[in-house]
Amino acid sequence: MKAASFKKGRAWIELDIGNLRHNIKIIKDHLPEMCELMPSVKANAHGHGATEICRELNKTGIRAFCVASVMEGKELRKNHIKGEILVFGYTHPEHFSLLRHNDLIQSIVDFEYAKKLNACGKKQKVHIKIDTGMNRLGESSDNIDTIMKIFDLKNLEVTGVYSHFCAQKSGDKKHREFTVRQIEKFDQVLQALEVKGYKVPKKHLQGSYGIFDLPGLDCDYARPGMALYGVHRGPGSEDLRPVLSVKTRITSIKTIKAGDTVSYELAFIANREMRVAALSIGYADGLPRAISCGRGSALINGHAAPILGNICMDQCIVDITGIENVRQGEACVIIGRDGNEEISAYDIAGQADTIPNEVLGRLGSRLERIVLS
Repeated sequence: MKAASFKKGRAWIELDIGNLRHNIKIIKDHLPEMCELMPSVKANAHGHGATEICRELNKTGIRAFCVASVMEGKELRKNHIKGEILVFGYTHPEHFSLLRHNDLIQSIVDFEYAKKLNACGKKQKVHIKIDTGMNRLGESSDNIDTIMKIFDLKNLEVTGVYSHFCAQKSGDKKHREFTVRQIEKFDQVLQALEVKGYKVPKKHLQGSYGIFDLPGLDCDYARPGMALYGVHRGPGSEDLRPVLSVKTRITSIKTIKAGDTVSYELAFIANREMRVAALSIGYADGLPRAISCGRGSALINGHAAPILGNICMDQCIVDITGIENVRQGEACVIIGRDGNEEISAYDIAGQADTIPNEVLGRLGSRLERIVLS
């Protein structure tokens, strides 16, 4: 094997494509037959690796994707990803040409933006974002006349209209009621368009939350994100399987004595003799520094090895006292399963007081992505 082809030298991500295909089936089983998937592959496919994931999704027949930026869409086209690619976020007018050159669909974030895009004088496919309560991007659902004016702009080809749920706590009455109001506002816009003679294009509302909590919605697309990757909890999603594992190498093993310190800032001082191991992964790779000092751990030979002291930029140190057969150069697990033990993205999120979306989305670019067939 050539050195350049060896991708497991330091720290890496393994992608279980069998689990990805399993999750696709679970998601489709919750949706009407004619509803197509438009997976969210923004933020490097939620840390998984957008090119690797989209290649596999193309193989399953999926031909529509969502990204956050024009540059994310450009990267997918560079890697020969086929199908529609919708840019969720704002694209600066200086980059409008990239939308056309890479055959990307732009979200309309409001009427003023639509006028700027129309003024380029070139035909551009767009989806109109309808703001139904999140107050982030989109033309307000109250401004129906303004939304109609977007349809009238001659250089914009409106191929879709969508909104975004923001109250996503399954089983919470207040969140459910808010979501129902969002659906009602969206439907009112569509009904008004039809009354005025506008042809309603393809519509989409559901992300992972909506797919499992509101599976019967009449939509042309659903936009699974975390559910696609097996990181979604709620009724109906129990059979989803994680697609991603994160692994690293043991780089050094030491025996330390009582009074010895570990890592930066004297954050850990041993009160007994211990065996410790350095691992070649750190916060620059996306391992949250917030899980330092025993809040997080790695799995070594099927046992949890608590993190000692502060996580470093490129490394961390763990307690391997009592764990047998630990050897320099061997692999261990940061996210994933080892024997009967497992560390999930939810586990790390809980330890870091955040959400699993952030944990996965911050996984670094120097982690090699390896596709397991």
